Amino acid sequence: MDKLQQVLNAAARVITSTRKFDHGLGQILHDQLHWLDVPDRVLFKLAVTVHQCVNGRAPPYLSEHCIPVSIADMWWHLHSANCHLLAVLRFQLNTYGRRAFSVAGPMAWNSLPDFIRDPASSIDCFRRLLKTYLFARTSAFSALGVLNHYALYKSTHS
Repeated sequence: MDKLQQVLNAAARVITSTRKFDHGLGQILHDQLHWLDVPDRVLFKLAVTVHQCVNGRAPPYLSEHCIPVSIADMWWHLHSANCHLLAVLRFQLNTYGRRAFSVAGPMAWNSLPDFIRDPASSIDCFRRLLKTYLFARTSAFSALGVLNHYALYKSTHS
């Protein structure tokens, strides 16, 4: 992913006319261009795909890997069954197994806060909240700002 981040940084430098060793490129990426870093972008794309699976808007070959904990046979008694979590399958190979969608998708989904994992939210609301949350993790935004953004969205779209 380092190579992809380097390409992203080079593109940002071309767009903003900054030089290679100018300070604050990360801030420019986030504040001016509204671009996520590569690992956060991968998480964003993965979480959006899982959201579509949970809401039945993804192909069956992907949706079959997103099993809610509430209907998984062995986890019916857990308190977390009401938190919109997905069952994470066990994997054999440490190299490829954890990168498979059947493992990485549910792990990405389960890593999100409860208010973002709401399957009843629209795809636009989910994408907006997720991107705001990912920016809050890496920049000067606060978690309180994410919650305020969510409350404002709920009040205007209720």
